[in-house]
Amino acid sequence: MQNKKTEISLPAVFLSTLLLNAGASFMWPLVTVYMHNYLGKTLTLAGTTLLVMSLFMILGNYIGGYLFDHWSPYKTAIISCLISMAGMILLILFHSWPMFGILLAVVGFGDGASMTVGNSFAASVKSKTTRYVFNALYIGMNLGVVVGTLLVGYLLDFGITIVLSVTTLCYIGLLVIILIEFPATLKARKGKGSKKEVVKRSNKLGLMIPICVMVFSVYLSYTLWESVLSVHMTNLNISFEKYSLLWTLNGLMIVVLQPIANRIGANYKLSSQIILGVTIFASSFFLLVFADRYPIFIAIMAILTIGEMIGFPGIPAWVDSLSDESQKGKFQGWFNMAISVGRAIGPLFGGVMIDVFNYQILFISVTVIMLAALGVVLLRRRQSSVRDE
Repeated sequence: MQNKKTEISLPAVFLSTLLLNAGASFMWPLVTVYMHNYLGKTLTLAGTTLLVMSLFMILGNYIGGYLFDHWSPYKTAIISCLISMAGMILLILFHSWPMFGILLAVVGFGDGASMTVGNSFAASVKSKTTRYVFNALYIGMNLGVVVGTLLVGYLLDFGITIVLSVTTLCYIGLLVIILIEFPATLKARKGKGSKKEVVKRSNKLGLMIPICVMVFSVYLSYTLWESVLSVHMTNLNISFEKYSLLWTLNGLMIVVLQPIANRIGANYKLSSQIILGVTIFASSFFLLVFADRYPIFIAIMAILTIGEMIGFPGIPAWVDSLSDESQKGKFQGWFNMAISVGRAIGPLFGGVMIDVFNYQILFISVTVIMLAALGVVLLRRRQSSVRDE
């Protein structure tokens, strides 16, 4: 099946992102519960399995971006999806240990490549501004996460095979969209350019590196909410159900309020919007130092989500504005690698800090790390001649 499209449509970007993130969100909360409660494995082994899955996802981020730039974007998208889908189909048949862990790494690699390729294709949309496209991408991602995390809890009662089968359907849907809607004629572009262009590219690279460090610090901090915060809240006699409701609040706020945040943000520079959002996001972690009652956690999650809505959707758009046509996949790969590395290291960092110090020191440390990384981005942006929207 060979399509003749020259550009991916915005609905296709939205749906492919939703399906990919719904499929991935089925697996992340499932791994620890299934390995510990059903396979009888230790939490340490479950955590190690997630770390290995993250490492393969990072490898997929890089290779997906490289192949997008240097080979065929369309074929890279198909192969990336097929790898994840093949891993899921095999998991339906073989979900005992150690095949469960091995196949999760395969799925992680395919997902990593698909995420980078999806972002790179999104950057090729010309009918809307890059900022608008990546805002839509962000809504699709969060809607997929909400759907995946809500359904997995109910489906697991019917058995692991049902969960894996529904997850596989997400990847089948993604493959159909790629085959029909993704532009097969989009070519990888190479070229060193003139001396002036090389200097300009070097300036963009100099800004891109601190942006990736900032993204890493943000997602390292974000994973604390997904890992150690549940333990912290239950230690304060707040039920796990109430903790889970905070994620429902997060998802609903993003899906309902993101379009409004996008309209307001369109009046400001992309970099200014990101800086404001990351600052609000980082400040929410400092407020956690003083949180000891559930209403305070609700307020902090609302503040975190507002910062997330303002700052996060613009980052891949800013990254795209820093890349020339021959580096779309490379820069989006770096961006996704920064996310994956942050997610991989975050739970381990949180655990070590709590064991050595305490929760308050952990929250202060990540606040300082994020603001310091943001400060470096501000300094490098001021030094650089690169302009943004």
